[in-house]
Amino acid sequence: MQDLERQNEEFWDELCGTGFARALGLTARDRSTIEAYDAAYLAYYPYLEGYLSRFDLAGRRVLEIGLGYGTLGEAITQRGAIYTGVDIARGPVEMMRHRLSMLGDPGMDRIVQASAAALPFADQSFDYVYSIGCLHHTGALQRSVEEVRRVLAPGGVAVVMLYHAGSARQWLHVKIPGLAARLRGRSGPSDETIARRYDVDSSGKAAPHTDFVSRRDVRRLFAAFPSTRIETRNFDVIALRGRFHVPRRRLLGTPLERWLGLDLYIIARA
Repeated sequence: MQDLERQNEEFWDELCGTGFARALGLTARDRSTIEAYDAAYLAYYPYLEGYLSRFDLAGRRVLEIGLGYGTLGEAITQRGAIYTGVDIARGPVEMMRHRLSMLGDPGMDRIVQASAAALPFADQSFDYVYSIGCLHHTGALQRSVEEVRRVLAPGGVAVVMLYHAGSARQWLHVKIPGLAARLRGRSGPSDETIARRYDVDSSGKAAPHTDFVSRRDVRRLFAAFPSTRIETRNFDVIALRGRFHVPRRRLLGTPLERWLGLDLYIIARA
């Protein structure tokens, strides 16, 4: 486990979202560039702000686990929350502190480097916990969910995104090819091949560990929470042999996304 945490620390030191930023030509860290990045990011994931606006975060103690480029953390801060951020890697911690410094926010000491599986906070420290696309990389998913539950105050809410094991991407690139390979007496796609379809760094290296979960898995993982809601979000572009193309944005909000989307968003109440 310690070796995996070291690998995760090294891999995620390059900010999640770096490839997206480079594709947009937004590599500086001045205020205007970061604002442009955030606008493009939230336009690409138009449902994300809804997971903030459905709750009154003003004056509430909010923890974010997995900071990435800092877009969500800054959005939480600007809603008047008492924001705390944690990431296993130094790069995202420094980015979030940089964002707070530009906003004139004195809470930079509340951005800390630590493991999601061993949060350095007392029990019942937060009213809300957000973790978007982080916990499935820890290699200690159940323990990380237990830590989320531990630091939530009674009645608190966790919003957690995990990769969907039943997504269209999984069916098309993992399950069906795996079945076809087994019928031919061959091995299916390797873990590395699968992981490379999700998170890679600028060198093309895949994340050290990635878990994929079903709705049944989610109910088991979050069994200690009195109330759990699961929503499916995100979808790939549909393109067949270059002749048939459905833009990704047209698929968002459709039944395809609700059943076969890439990500499971879990809203769990403590």
